Amino acid sequence: MTILNTMMTRVHRRMPAPLRAAPLVAALEAMRRAGWMEPPAALEGRTFSLTVDDMGLEVRFRCRDGKFRAGPFDSAESDLTLHANALSYLRLIGGDADTDTLFFQRRLSIRGDTALGLEVKYWLDAAPRPEWLGALARRLALLFPEPAATPAQTTAHASSPTSSPTSSPTSTG
Repeated sequence: MTILNTMMTRVHRRMPAPLRAAPLVAALEAMRRAGWMEPPAALEGRTFSLTVDDMGLEVRFRCRDGKFRAGPFDSAESDLTLHANALSYLRLIGGDADTDTLFFQRRLSIRGDTALGLEVKYWLDAAPRPEWLGALARRLALLFPEPAATPAQTTAHASSPTSSPTSSPTSTG
């Protein structure tokens, strides 16, 4: 774990949940207003969690009235939870990897409503990304070392997967 990871994890754990969600929700809203991340109707009223596993970060948000909002901050399960390390999220944001690739490499796991997971997958893969966003994501990716492949990733890469990109061993729904 890098010094940056350690510092961000410590700060994150001490921040109240609404404050932790604020940067991501503000970024999603800015992208929505710019026309890059217009949420499909299937996201309306649904709750999401993004977990950055290598940093111990979790952010919860929802889509309401076609807009991204922080929360809820209760103990209820999110409708859909995405787990990945920071580098995988940056590759997804920058357009250097898609959800299928990350899922089959076991670098992205999805838990929750499978139909919602498919909707989010199609939405993320189809979302237009400005050129500067890819360049920014690639520069930020330099801060995060490439994780070593786990035996599960090596095995998964060598064999052809038989499950759908949004189902995982922890998938429900």
